[in-house]
Amino acid sequence: MKKLNNDTIKTILILFIIIIVPLFAVKKIFFHSANNNSKAHYVGKEKCISCHHKEYEDWVGSDHDLAMNVANDSTVLGNFNNQTFTSGKIKAKFYKKDGKFFVYTTGKDGKMHEFQISHVFGHYPLQQYLIRFPKGRLQTLSLTWNSKDSNWYYMPDSIYKNENVDYKDWLFWTNQAQNWNSMCADCHSTNVKKNYDLKTDSYNTTYSEINVSCEACHGPGSKHLEWTKLPAYAQKEIDNYGLVVKTSGIDNKEYVDMCAARCHSRRAALSDNLPEAKNIYQHVIPSFPQEPSWFIDGQIKDEDYVYASFTQSRMYLNDVKCNDCHNVHSGKLLYDGNALCLQCHKKEDYDTPRHTFHKPEGSKGQPVVSDMGIKYEVGSGTKCINCHMPGRNYMGVDFRRDHSFRIPRPDLTIKMGVPNACNQCHADKSPQWAESYIEKWYGNSRPFQYGEAFFDAEKGKKNTDRLLTSMIGNTLYPASIRGIAIEHLSESKSNDSLINNYLNASEIPLRIAAIRRKDVRNERDLAQLLSLTSDPVKGIRHEVINKIGVLDTNKMPRKFVKSYKKALAEEFKILKYNSDFPSGKFNLANFYYSSGKFAEAEKLYLEAIKEDNKLNVAKINLAHLYDAIGEPQKAEKILAEYVTENPADGETLYSYGLVLAENRKYEKALNYLIKASKLLKTNGRIDYNIAMIYDFQNKKNLAEKYLKIAINKEPNNYSHYENLLNFYLKNHLTDKAKKLSEKITKLFGTGSK
Repeated sequence: MKKLNNDTIKTILILFIIIIVPLFAVKKIFFHSANNNSKAHYVGKEKCISCHHKEYEDWVGSDHDLAMNVANDSTVLGNFNNQTFTSGKIKAKFYKKDGKFFVYTTGKDGKMHEFQISHVFGHYPLQQYLIRFPKGRLQTLSLTWNSKDSNWYYMPDSIYKNENVDYKDWLFWTNQAQNWNSMCADCHSTNVKKNYDLKTDSYNTTYSEINVSCEACHGPGSKHLEWTKLPAYAQKEIDNYGLVVKTSGIDNKEYVDMCAARCHSRRAALSDNLPEAKNIYQHVIPSFPQEPSWFIDGQIKDEDYVYASFTQSRMYLNDVKCNDCHNVHSGKLLYDGNALCLQCHKKEDYDTPRHTFHKPEGSKGQPVVSDMGIKYEVGSGTKCINCHMPGRNYMGVDFRRDHSFRIPRPDLTIKMGVPNACNQCHADKSPQWAESYIEKWYGNSRPFQYGEAFFDAEKGKKNTDRLLTSMIGNTLYPASIRGIAIEHLSESKSNDSLINNYLNASEIPLRIAAIRRKDVRNERDLAQLLSLTSDPVKGIRHEVINKIGVLDTNKMPRKFVKSYKKALAEEFKILKYNSDFPSGKFNLANFYYSSGKFAEAEKLYLEAIKEDNKLNVAKINLAHLYDAIGEPQKAEKILAEYVTENPADGETLYSYGLVLAENRKYEKALNYLIKASKLLKTNGRIDYNIAMIYDFQNKKNLAEKYLKIAINKEPNNYSHYENLLNFYLKNHLTDKAKKLSEKITKLFGTGSK
C-alpha cells in the first residue's frame, strides 16, 4: 500500500469537509421538508402516553376524558335496575337486557317505545344518554341521571319550566334541539366532522376519538411524532415541536381563544373546528354577552361556556389565562379556597374581615340557602368566589360560576333587575336590604357599570349616544362590551362616521359590531361593506354577506365583483353547513329567496316550520314569498293564523297589514297596521304605510297625522321628514312645506340625505 504524504492527507480532509457540509445541509433540508410538506393527521392518545405520562395521568378521569363513551357496565352511572320514573305526562322505565341498557318511554310519535342506550354523555354532576335513530342521528334523552344526588330527573322540568314541551315540539328529546350531531358532538369528542347531507336530511358524523383527548387541544399529532424521531439539530429547525396548535409561549388572548374556539364559548359555527386556524373567527363567531342569553350588565343567564364572561373580566384585561387557575389536563383548580386568588391578590388586603365583612368559618350563626338551592354554612361569605363568582344552575343540577369576576351591585338590581351576589346567597332578603349594607361599608358612591348605558339606550334616554361613544373609544373596556356599545348607538346620521371608523378596527369584535350596525343609505355605504368581502378573516366576510345579502353584480362596481362572488359562494357553504337546524334551513331559504330561487326557498321554509312549529319568522317570510310570487291569498292565510295566536306580535301585525293592503282589503289592513303602530313605538315606517293608505283614500288629514307620528317616533330619521315634505308639496301645502324645509335644514343641515 502506498504511503500518503502530509499534503495528500490535507487535501483529502479538505475534500471530505467540502462534501460533508452540503450533505449535512441536505439532511437538514430533507428532514425539515419531510416534516412540513404533508398535512398532519390524527394519531390517537396512545401515541402520546409514553412521553407525556404525567399529563396523561392528570387527564384520566377528567371531564374531558369522561365527556363521552360507549354505554357499558363501567361507564353507565344511572340506575337501570328496573327503575320507574314519572314526571307529568312523561313516564319511563329503565332496565337491562342481555347486558345492554334500555329505556321505555315516549318516542317521536307520542307513543311509548323501547330504546337502547348506545352512549353515555358526561359523568358529574349529571350523566345523559344517547340513542341511535335513523339517518345517522344520535338523540340525547331528556331523562337524565343526577349523579350528585343519585336519582333520575326530567331535564325540561328545570330548563323549560314555562313551556309545554311535547313530542311535537322541537325541544323534545327526539327532535333537533336534542340532536347530538349538531348540538353536542363538536365539544365532547375529538376531530368531529358533522357531515350533514341536506338532500337526504342525514348525518355521517365521524370523530377520531370518542372523548376530548390530547389532539382535541393540541391538534393532529402526526408531525409531532415525526419531530420526535429527528436528530436534535433537525428538531431545532421545526417550529412548535411539529404540533399544529401552539399551547405554550403565547399570550392570554391566544390561550383563551384556543379554548373558546374548541368548546368554551357560545358561538355561531362557520364550519367544523379548524385546529390549524390562527384566528378563531375563521371558523366560529363568539356571541357578545348581551340579552337574551346574558343579563344586560353581562352576567350569565343562559348557557355561557365561560368565554364571553371571562373576556369581560379585569382578570382577562390583565393577562390572566385559563391555566393560571386550572390544571388544563385534569380541569381541577390549582389551589383550594382563597389560595387560588391569593396568587395575585394580597392576603393582607383581601383575605381579611375588613374586606369580606362576613363571619369567619367556625363562627356561630345560621346557614343560608341561595336562590339556586345551595346551602351555605357560616364562613362561606369569606370565600372570594361566593361574592365575585356567583353562579347559576344549568341543565337542572349543574352549578356553574360566572367568570366575569364582578363586585356585588344590589343598586343595579334595584335599577335594572339584574342579579347580585348578595341576594343570590341571601335569597330571603330584598335588594334594598343588601344595598343598605353596601352603603354602610362603602358609602354611597358607585362606579359606572356598562350595563347602565345599554339600559338607558334601550329605554330611549337622551344623550346616551355620548356615553356610548366614550365607551367605544375606551380600550379599558373589553372589546365585546365596546362592540355592544356600537350596536346600541341610535339611528342618528351623526353616528355614521364613528361606525365607519370601526369597520377596519384592529379588534375583530368591534368590526363585527360596526358591520351589524352600519346603515346602508347609499352607494358609498354599500361600497364600504363590499370592500370587506376580500377581508382575510372569514367571520368578517360572513358578517358582510349576512348584512348586504344577494346583490346584482351587474350593478356593482367591477372592482368588487370577484371578491363578492367568492364571499357569496363561501356564505352558501356556511348556510349549508348549518342547515340541519330549523333556523339554518330558514337562513338558507332566505338566501334562495334573495337569489330568486323561490321553489327551493319555499321547500326549506316549509321544512323549517315542520321541524320547529314555533319558528314564526319562517312563517312570516314564507308569507312574504307567496306575496312576492303572486299568491297573496296564501300569504294572507298564513299570517291570519299566526296573528290569531299571537295578537301582541307587532311585527307580524305589521306584515299582515301590508299583505291585506296588497290584497286591496284596505280597511282591514288599517285595523292591523294601527294596532302594530301602537305596539311598535319606535318603528315609524308603519305609520308611513298607514299614511299612504289614507292618502290613497283621499283622507289627507289622517295621512298627515300619521306622517307626523312617524317623525315623533324617530325624530332623528331624515326620511320621515322627507316623506312629510313630499306630501306637503304634492298637495300644494306651500306654507307647511316651507316651515318644514326650514326645520329640516336646521336639524340636518343642507343637502342632508
